[in-house]
Amino acid sequence: MDFSGLFETQGMLFLIMMTGWLLVRMGIIQKSGRALLTDLVIDVTLPASILKSFQMEFNREILISCMVIAIVAVLIQLGAYGLGMVLYPGFRDDRKKVLQYATICSNAGVLENPIAEGIFGGLGLLYASVYVIPQRIFMWSVGLTYFTEAPDRKTLVKKVATHPCILSVVIGLVIMVTQIRLPGVLSLTIQNAASANTFTAMLLVGTILAEVPFRDLADSHAAYYCVIRLAVIPMLVLLGCYLASVDVLVTEVAVTLLGMPAASVTAVMAEKYHKDSIFATKCVVLSTLLSIVTIPLWCVFLHVVLG
Repeated sequence: MDFSGLFETQGMLFLIMMTGWLLVRMGIIQKSGRALLTDLVIDVTLPASILKSFQMEFNREILISCMVIAIVAVLIQLGAYGLGMVLYPGFRDDRKKVLQYATICSNAGVLENPIAEGIFGGLGLLYASVYVIPQRIFMWSVGLTYFTEAPDRKTLVKKVATHPCILSVVIGLVIMVTQIRLPGVLSLTIQNAASANTFTAMLLVGTILAEVPFRDLADSHAAYYCVIRLAVIPMLVLLGCYLASVDVLVTEVAVTLLGMPAASVTAVMAEKYHKDSIFATKCVVLSTLLSIVTIPLWCVFLHVVLG
């Protein structure tokens, strides 16, 4: 197994995050700059990244070959939503919302390529591309309701439905299903904006991290989340796939991507909607650091157990 692509990607994320930390320490990025970064990610680079992710080949053969992984992915998201409702009793609301969001979405969207293609080959990459679609839909529909508040359900639905990321999911699905080819200049603009998303999101995480003393990263609640994210949920899905006799490659891709750390956008959302962004950053940073060890362990374990 070749983990070089994975390690390089994780290292890249860490270096960008530390760049944000350093820029705050040097006084280059101030509070107003962090607010600008937050809006830039939520309103521009994230929607572009979502649109780009849906621009994939989609035909009858691909549909048939990917139906199983799509069904598994939807069931996983439903299960993660259910777990988020029961796993965090007694947590104060601003932390609970962060944990629930981080339970239904991981950083698979960023790490899927080096994981899937480097370890599972071309078919694994295809499965991974399909697997993250339900996650993106859930994180920008159900997930958005964790952070968005409104005086009544109708107002809440309106706020969620008109969110830039939700609109991007809807447009992206139409583009994927209809196979519409966007004008070259528009497609190029989306691709370039999307390519900035990882950098801006992790830079923002680094600016929030600058407010956290490193000795405080070992937060007990964040550690509890890491156990859930990196060990418990992947094991539950492995058992479920085994009992349902799901295809081996589908099982390997699903379990491995489930073992990804918390999505960096968790901290972005917490910052945008005034939840506990420092705690969200702890979850992102701690789970990312631990995943450097746990992801290769999961890959080796799956290879030994599933053959």
